[in-house]
Amino acid sequence: MKAVWNGATVAESDDTVVVEGNHYFPVSSVREDLLRPSSKRTSCAWKGQASYYSLEVDGQVNEDAAWFYADPSPAAAQISGRVAFWKGVKVTD
Repeated sequence: MKAVWNGATVAESDDTVVVEGNHYFPVSSVREDLLRPSSKRTSCAWKGQASYYSLEVDGQVNEDAAWFYADPSPAAAQISGRVAFWKGVKVTD
């Protein structure tokens, strides 16, 4: 699987976990040089608290386009150490 935004491959892995239709990539497969910290946080009743990253590619920023669960609930343990994308990031195989 590959996550692409603004012409740049943000993440690529053959080891994604699909939860609720979203591919969660291992953090080691994500280009950390494109990630920018975000203060956004949301809660999911069964996964726990999500934290976000914005993406920056060629001077363009996609706010809060990636999310992760630093400490997911036991029911969502399979997404620990993984990052998912949205907001125009294309995830394809």
